[in-house]
Amino acid sequence: MSNILIVGATRGLGASLANQYASHPNTTVYGTTRSAEPPKGKGHDEKINWAKGIDLNQPDVGKKLVEELGSLGVEGGLGIIITAGYFATEDWKTGPKWEEEVRMYTTSSIAPPFLIHSLHSNNYLRPGSKVLLVSSESGSITLRHSKEGGGNYAHHASKSALNMVGKLLSLDLKDQGVVVGIVHPGFMRTEMTKGVGFDKFWDDGGAVTPDEAAKSLIEWTEKLDMSKTGQYWAPRGPRDIGTADVTIGTDLPTPLQLPW
Repeated sequence: MSNILIVGATRGLGASLANQYASHPNTTVYGTTRSAEPPKGKGHDEKINWAKGIDLNQPDVGKKLVEELGSLGVEGGLGIIITAGYFATEDWKTGPKWEEEVRMYTTSSIAPPFLIHSLHSNNYLRPGSKVLLVSSESGSITLRHSKEGGGNYAHHASKSALNMVGKLLSLDLKDQGVVVGIVHPGFMRTEMTKGVGFDKFWDDGGAVTPDEAAKSLIEWTEKLDMSKTGQYWAPRGPRDIGTADVTIGTDLPTPLQLPW
């Protein structure tokens, strides 16, 4: 993909993806930020072109993104990777959190079809384009087990909803030659997982840096073709999926196709 758009490129996996793609001499990278100004002094490659003011919790986010891409003079088709997410923990004792749940569902699973529809309607998706939706193994109902416990209702369920969005988009876009992939990029050492206290699981859970996850995800995306459109995969395999052994077995392959 000579033109790549990273939705949610300011930190974590999105920032690592944007920087690594920007290091490819023949790739033009576009990244989104919620801010009205491009991020500065935060380790972002200067070659990244910023679409500003892109807030996935706003109903006009698709229109706004198209306007920003137009102002950047984007020409031709795009590869799209949607990495933006939001995570707030919930448990049975304290109960679910309404506003936090709305934000998690909106960010993870409501905004993406609006973005993709707007991009397609404005000819940014063309035969050969690839759309990658960054989900999580937490969205797999099959992988949920008492070993992990309950809670985190919206985080897990919004990823399940995103998986369905990806499947449906793949059906809508298949005849037009657009591939849609749904991925669990790996358990990562990010501000997001640290912010919800998951850093205590980093070592035992095999968490990797965003740069490591981005590298494997880029390699996976390069090989992604129509034979896998609408499917749900873990490019790094089962190594950081703590319930895989008790739900789907041992000696699993890498990459691993995940169950819904």
